[in-house]
Amino acid sequence: MLRARRVRREDLTGPEFLDQAPARRRTPEDEALVADSVSRALLVVLDTLEPAERIAFVLHDMFAVPFAQIAPIVERTPVATKKLASRARRRVQGTPTVSAAELSRQRRVVSAFLDAARSGDLAAVLEVLDPDVVRRVDAAALAPGMSAELSGARPVAKGTVALAKRSQLAELALVNGEVGVVLAPHGSLVLAITFTVAGDKITAYDVVAEPDRLGQLTLAVLG
Repeated sequence: MLRARRVRREDLTGPEFLDQAPARRRTPEDEALVADSVSRALLVVLDTLEPAERIAFVLHDMFAVPFAQIAPIVERTPVATKKLASRARRRVQGTPTVSAAELSRQRRVVSAFLDAARSGDLAAVLEVLDPDVVRRVDAAALAPGMSAELSGARPVAKGTVALAKRSQLAELALVNGEVGVVLAPHGSLVLAITFTVAGDKITAYDVVAEPDRLGQLTLAVLG
């Protein structure tokens, strides 16, 4: 399934996906999609593991299969298989590079930003943006007529709510040890967003979509 997702990359640049119409009220189906975000974020992280690590982690941690039964599958001893699962677990959980208090603050601010973006609420987006906020976007994620760099709270906020449909597929994740956002339909990573947060405001964010840059990111599930 993981291999299949690599060859079924989602097209996120067509006019249907980049719908410029005002966001509609979220339905129960939308809420279910957001509730599934942890699963999609987990798929992204699993995709970065070695095959044996992935098998050991998924079978043991998600399906409670004993290590003695997993060992023949990965061609290891039960002890070595346990170490595989442990190593995978550490990578899935990640290691924050900031304090717990700072991580909590980042999460609160970025969550508010993402919620506002999903609902297309311009005022709510403006509420969490610094007046001099800067947004940078990789060429791979640029829509026609979209600037690679934009500054100022109102222009950035307008650009954010214009992509409310895209935001429905985004979810929080640990990106390079800090709170960020990943866009991963069907668990296939398309882009990631890193944020600079000062106080309760976002002062900058970068949309990373170039494959080489995505490959250099350290991703983990945000607990």
